[in-house]
This record gives sequence, structure tokens and C-alpha cells, in this order.
Amino acid sequence: MRRSQLTTLLLALILALFVAAPLVLSLAVGDDKPKLEPGFRSVFNGKDLTGWHKNPEKIGHGTGGIWIVENGAISGEQDPPGGGNGGILLTDETFGDFEVIFETNPDWGPCSGFFMRSNDKGQCYQMMIDYHDIGNVGEIYREGLDGGGNRTFQIDGVFADADKKVLKDIVATKLKPKTDAEKIGEPQINLADWSKIWKHGQWNVVRCKCVGNPPTITTWINGTRVTEYTSDKKFEDVLGDKGHLAFQVHGGTGAWPKGAKVRFRNVQVKELK
Repeated sequence: MRRSQLTTLLLALILALFVAAPLVLSLAVGDDKPKLEPGFRSVFNGKDLTGWHKNPEKIGHGTGGIWIVENGAISGEQDPPGGGNGGILLTDETFGDFEVIFETNPDWGPCSGFFMRSNDKGQCYQMMIDYHDIGNVGEIYREGLDGGGNRTFQIDGVFADADKKVLKDIVATKLKPKTDAEKIGEPQINLADWSKIWKHGQWNVVRCKCVGNPPTITTWINGTRVTEYTSDKKFEDVLGDKGHLAFQVHGGTGAWPKGAKVRFRNVQVKELK
């Protein structure tokens, strides 16, 4: 091959690489973006808390807690850390019938939750994320209403040391009634499979569906349906047909280890009507 032909070929290859480079870069960047399910839209931009607000007035859990965005996730803790002052972070928008998907990866120890149809006072239907001993993740609690719900099981940590600093497993067991008159329903999951359903120290995908008023609420964790719950009350004097979505930092010094955080990312919603 003549030198002129070789030079022309090399220039063509270099030009092709420059043209292709933006395409390769855009594919790489695109792969890092959260993938929306069909019909869903994002309500968290992964950069800041645009579209969200803390409880505007002090509620039972506190003045709001600390909420920031770290590594593309909403991070929440007490303000100051471990000081007992919590609160909630709510969407500015309100939703009626919907499905929501988000990922969560909390530290062990905090008492948190995902609020559905919440008002600014934090009265709502809550999917519990009580990620501590005698806790629960996935079942429903009527937060700030009457304390009702459908809790049937509890989770507890299994530790590798006597000081309970090295968590090696989490087990789920059926909840025991506090009195002879209390009736506890049957869990809707195989409790022996909890360590397969929930992955400690990893991002777990949560899906909640809320339909009707009184609502029927269904929750899934990593594709496993955890519960389906239908409220027997409407609470029309407190809650409407629509309300905010919210995440919780529980108040109280016994409910939150100092330095512990809860994390949420890739929050997306599909409105059903």
C-alpha cells in the first residue's frame, strides 16, 4: 500500500472514532440513568429535592429531620443525628390511585416508612420500613389515624457478636399477640424466606399499589408480594381521595441510632386515574 493511501486510511479511521465517541459516551451515560417502567414517571431527579418538602409545621416526630441528596439518593436522618428530632419528606404533588416504585437501602436500626395519601401532618397509610429488632418491612400501619393496620410478623437481627454490632442475618417470625383478646392475622409470605426476599446492605426494589377509598394497598419487595390490605375505614374527616407520598424519619431517641440513615432512590409513579 502506498504511503498516501495509508495516510488516507488512518485519517478515515481517526475521523470514524471521533464520530463514534459521542455515541459510545451517550450509551454509557444512558445506562446509568434509572429505567422507568412503562407508564411511570420519575418524581425524584436524583440531584436535589426539587418537588419535595419537609413537614411545614412541627408534628409528633419533630420539625422535619435532615434530608439531603447523596450519591443520587434521598438520605434521611434525625436532626441533629441521634437527637430525637425527626419528620417527613413529602412530594409537592398529591396522588389518588397510583402505583409507585422506589429503591431503598437503610442502615440497620432506624424506624422509617413510606407514606401514602399523607397530609402535611403525616397522617396517612404507611408501608412500614421499621428496620430494627421487633420491626417490620412491607405491611401497613395507619399512621396518625387510629394505629390500625395488618401487621402479622416481625423482623429481628442475628448478630455475630454479643455487642450486636456485626449483623449477619435477619429473620422474620410471626407476631405474638400482646393480650389474649388480640387477633393476629396470618402472614402472606413464607417467613422462612425473608433473607431471600429482602437483601440487607443492598438496594431493594419496593412497589406499592393504592386503589380506592377506603384503599386497597398491595406491596411487593424485590418482586415478592408481601401483603394486600384493604382498610375498613375511610377517615374522610382527615384524609381525602388524594394525598402526598412521603418518607419518614421517626422521632424519639430510642427509635434512631446516632449516625444511622435511610436512603431512597429511583422514585417513580404511575397514576391509575
